[in-house]
Amino acid sequence: MSRNDIALWSRLDELRAGLKGMREDTKALRFSLRLACEHFKARDGCFAVLPPGQAQAQLISAIQRGGHWDLDLLTAFLQKEKASIPRNVIMAPIHRHGRFWAVLSLRSEHEFEKHSPRALLRMAKTISESIEVIDWHRIVEVRSRIDRKIMEELRPRDLFYQILHGLRSLTHYDHSSALLICDAREDVLDLVAEQIAWVKGKSHRIGLRLSLNEDLRSLMRFSTVYGFHRQNGKWTEWLGQNATMLAELLDYNKVTGESDQDLRESAMLCAPLATRDGVLGVLKVSARHPSSFGSYEVNLLQRFVPLAAVAIQNSQRTFTLETKMLEAEKKHAVANLARGVSHDINNALGAVLPLVQQILADIESNRLDSEILSQDLQQIEQSLQTCRRIFGGMLSLARGATQGTSHADVRRALDGTLAIVRDGLERQRIRLDIQLMDLVPHVRMVQGDLEQLLLNLVVNARDSMSEGGVLSIKGDRAGEKLKITIRDTGCGIPPEDMSRIQEPFFTTKHNGNGLGLSICRSIVWNAGGEMKIESQPGAGTDISVLVPIVDDKTT
Repeated sequence: MSRNDIALWSRLDELRAGLKGMREDTKALRFSLRLACEHFKARDGCFAVLPPGQAQAQLISAIQRGGHWDLDLLTAFLQKEKASIPRNVIMAPIHRHGRFWAVLSLRSEHEFEKHSPRALLRMAKTISESIEVIDWHRIVEVRSRIDRKIMEELRPRDLFYQILHGLRSLTHYDHSSALLICDAREDVLDLVAEQIAWVKGKSHRIGLRLSLNEDLRSLMRFSTVYGFHRQNGKWTEWLGQNATMLAELLDYNKVTGESDQDLRESAMLCAPLATRDGVLGVLKVSARHPSSFGSYEVNLLQRFVPLAAVAIQNSQRTFTLETKMLEAEKKHAVANLARGVSHDINNALGAVLPLVQQILADIESNRLDSEILSQDLQQIEQSLQTCRRIFGGMLSLARGATQGTSHADVRRALDGTLAIVRDGLERQRIRLDIQLMDLVPHVRMVQGDLEQLLLNLVVNARDSMSEGGVLSIKGDRAGEKLKITIRDTGCGIPPEDMSRIQEPFFTTKHNGNGLGLSICRSIVWNAGGEMKIESQPGAGTDISVLVPIVDDKTT
């Protein structure tokens, strides 16, 4: 073995040892470039790639001491074209994801030795292998993170975006990824999550519905990945499947000129989420340029199909459970309300009956006094108005539960709640302190859900003040959300219970079912809001709810 071979083997061992513990490709490239320059006594070194859709190479890591690089030469090498390489330059390919990915180029003040190009090839192979290991560890890390989120029973919508974010970190797509759930009852796909590579914020297409036919359903019954790219305005396949109609269905990014989110994709991977129970949906990843994806991305997407399927199944089970819990809590709330208001209704009606009987007796004995009659009728009217207000609040709650509109009237919901509980609050010597804006914006919630939310929170506050106190309800605008704060001066919540009070079936009440705050949390989550609870034993509890505002809707 020659001295050059011994030196190369020693350098390769140093390279492998240095790359072994690295988990970031940028650090790995910088380390590799420094060792390569040292070994070949090169003045300059660089890694360059040719991004999809670009006409010229782009440097991703460089050591430059002697001027600029010839980008045309690097581009020609990356495009596998014949080029005249100067004798003071050596180049070698770097492979990643199973394909030619980058070029490693070194430049010296003098000509390189004859063995240098072959030695650089061996070094490039070692670098390629190390990059593949880094990518593999990244896949394992992303999978583990999503598995943890599933075990934590993360809110379904958040879990969807964890999957899409994981795909982006692994495939580096430059257009978008999306998750669509199949509604078998209506033969449609619902767009439930979409991440757009160059846009910060929520996609404006969430909620889009795409109709399915029998041919499309047949394609989606198989757990396979379909690959397409756009040529001359038409979708073609590169995996040998007859499935272009699926690409045409999912090509919903129509160019309108009104939004940056409407840029068209030119490469697409689609993975139906098929299980024994039927088709759950479709996972889609898109790029802006044709031929952006290869077998690596196909295999990667195939790995994520089971995760997406678990996420959707969890979301469906969670939705079913929350629906049942909400119905149970509503029934429990109605029963509690009936018990709570019965005393007030009995008092009101109990005052009416004797007065009516006395009026009838006065009429029969011809002793009717107009002034006394007027006073009695006023008292009867006041008692009947009390009953009307209580029953009206309960009917409002029942009507709101059947309304599917997503524009909820906060003032109406609060008036309905207070109509039901006001007399009970007065009986318990609880003073109301209402602080609302003159114009209260509508919020993006179902009216019945908002009324259920306020009723649960107000009743909880009332029950905590058995010896009287102050119940404060305040509404403030916080950016694009409305902040509703309900504060009581009751017994407060012990620190050991704070971590559990939002758990289903956990309660400190003798006749409670432990669903109240859990239902409140679900209602707020489903509306895209937040709920925060602060409490001090003996001093009271503050519950703040942040819910999205509907534009230009105020009352």
